[in-house]
Order: sequence, then C-alpha cells, then structure tokens
Amino acid sequence: MANAETATELQREVRIAADAETVFEFFTDPEKATLWMGTSAEMDPQPGGVYRVNVMGEHMARGEYVAVEPPSRVAFTWGWEDEDASVRPGASTVEVTLEPDGDGTLVRLVHRNLPDEESRQRHGMGWDHYLSRLMIAAAGGDAGPDRGPQPE
Repeated sequence: MANAETATELQREVRIAADAETVFEFFTDPEKATLWMGTSAEMDPQPGGVYRVNVMGEHMARGEYVAVEPPSRVAFTWGWEDEDASVRPGASTVEVTLEPDGDGTLVRLVHRNLPDEESRQRHGMGWDHYLSRLMIAAAGGDAGPDRGPQPE
C-alpha cells in the first residue's frame, strides 16, 4: 500500500487481484460496499446521486456522487453526519481511479479538502483499514467482521 499526504489531501494506492469492472462495483453497489465497509449503504451511482454508508453501525458517512465513469473512475463528496464532526457532509471529496495492472487493478484513492492534520490522520488510518478490507473482498475473499481501524 502506497501512502502520501499533503496539507489538504491524502492519497492511497493498492493493487487488487481483480479486474477493474469487479472493483468498480464495490464503490457503487450497496451490497458489495458492505462487504468491505459499513453495515449498510445507500448508493445511487450517478452524478448528484446519494452516497451514504453506515460505518460500523455507529457513524454515518454521507455525500453525493460527482463522477461515475465505469470501470475507471468514481468520485463522491464525503463527510460525517455526526454533529461534532470536523468533516461535514459535502465538505471533502473522495476520488478513486482504477487502472488495469496485469491480472489485477491498481486502485488510487485521493481524499481532498480535509481541514486539518487530525482529520487527515484519522481518515488516513480509516482508508488504510478499509482498503485492506477491499483488497480481500474484491478478490473474492471474506474480509470478516469489521472491527474498525485499530491504532498502531
């Protein structure tokens, strides 16, 4: 997993042993989404459509799709419905690009407009955790019960 961060964004890159068409569905199909992130999801994968995921049954991430370009790119706004969240719905954007890589797919995730270092660190830890789960689920494995990101 490759990681990078700037003042307002974080970047993650993983290789998944599945084709781009398969991986793409894990960002647009609610049933597949909950195999790697969230206990439930509501997704309408078209520009302006809802993106909503109940993460661990405790926190609701909400946004809307900005771009849906199967099977190579999906982007959606992101934030938390919790009243005390530093990143509110629509305040940041997640862009995922999928590039064929031999018999797998290179997944690049960029999370932009994170307001401060603490939110970058927390979201970075979260994306590390969930992309690891995505690598298992999209390749046809069972990511198991989600216990959330664990501090090192």
